Amino acid sequence: MNSSLRIGFVPLGRSTFDTALAAQVTAEVRQALTAAGCTLIGPESLVMDAAAVQAATAALDELPLDLLLIFQATFADSTMALDLAEAVDAPLLLWAVPEARSGGRLRLNSLCGINLAAHGLARSGLRYDYVYAAPQDPGALEKTLTLARAGRVRRLLKTARLGRIGEHPVGFEPCSYDGDALAARLGVQIVERDLAGLFADVRSLSPDETLPVLAGLKQRVAGLDVLDQRALNGTLGVYLALQRLAGDQRLDGLAVRCWPEFFTELGCAACGAMSMLSDAMIPCSCEADVNGTITQLILQWLSGEQAFGTDLVGVDVDRDEAVIWHCGLAPLAMADPTVQPRGTIHSNRKLPLLMEFPLKPGRVTIARLTQSGDGAYRLVIGGGEMLAAPMSFTGTSGVLRFDRPARDVLDTIMREGLDHHISLTYGNYTDELRALAGMLGLPVLELTRKEA
Repeated sequence: MNSSLRIGFVPLGRSTFDTALAAQVTAEVRQALTAAGCTLIGPESLVMDAAAVQAATAALDELPLDLLLIFQATFADSTMALDLAEAVDAPLLLWAVPEARSGGRLRLNSLCGINLAAHGLARSGLRYDYVYAAPQDPGALEKTLTLARAGRVRRLLKTARLGRIGEHPVGFEPCSYDGDALAARLGVQIVERDLAGLFADVRSLSPDETLPVLAGLKQRVAGLDVLDQRALNGTLGVYLALQRLAGDQRLDGLAVRCWPEFFTELGCAACGAMSMLSDAMIPCSCEADVNGTITQLILQWLSGEQAFGTDLVGVDVDRDEAVIWHCGLAPLAMADPTVQPRGTIHSNRKLPLLMEFPLKPGRVTIARLTQSGDGAYRLVIGGGEMLAAPMSFTGTSGVLRFDRPARDVLDTIMREGLDHHISLTYGNYTDELRALAGMLGLPVLELTRKEA
């Protein structure tokens, strides 16, 4: 994922300090970031005056940035840092380097430089973070990469477009959304489409158009031949129609009203189609859950892997385990590799296509972009370990051990009145989520973080 990170790198200096040493530490930081796979944009030589800042800003404007790193190679007053921060639309990181106590000349005075810059930025109401470490310090490098990964998601959100197909079901308030607030806070645009239009698109497809999809799916999913073939073909048509809609409208994800109309009017389930789309990195939420799809997009962009929106349906306090489940829309990439995924029918509506398998074991990050009754957004963040376990229920399910006792997690969910949907991806990205929340000005609710 680091190969896609674009970092604006600007080394600041002043000629009255040791510019040779400043150039050396600058080169070391540049080398460490480049070796980590980042693309650095900006001047290689020290920036020392307003004209050089203006030239650097012009270079930084050529491509959207994930992070602006102001490297304080020597002391400088806050003017250049403030000018850069105000001109460049990217999260800001200040980096200063420690200096050996030689008993002689203060050669760089780097720390005092970022201290002065931080004061000016804070007075101006500008967000920033900082690093005070040697150029090759692993922790400093990882913090830089974490901020850049979060900044990349911030950048992608600003141009994201989501499709909402149909209204959320009555009584499912967590699936409601505020389009104006989402656009203002995140930049996300919501494109609405009614179910009738989508159903017309599905019905216009010829049976031959779904044959290649079916052939490919049979390579990964067992039991398709014993299902109602007309209903199965309907779900595959839904997949094609949604895929084409996403392509035509440049949609990054979809939130679909999956019941009851897909069953009662189209005669098939939407679940299998959404599973296939999420597997193809077009994340989908059922019940027209826009905030759920946004959360899945965030997790997908952080991990580079698929994300899944699910329900918490059981907590075993004695075993310290939780069960997450949904009808059958988890992406196939999340299937336990020891189990063959199967096609099945909806447990209540008795129509295909749903995917059936237990989730694979491994580290997971869980999150939820949630909106309270007063309209305020916050980001719920947590983590845990998906355990190797047989299917808990039909459809797609997993057994999860949170990083905090399951009883505490359940208490938090219930007392905070959190949404019934949570999203997850494999890997640990909680630090990136916290950084992203800070960049977006979102309060964080820690679901599983242990108290210090």
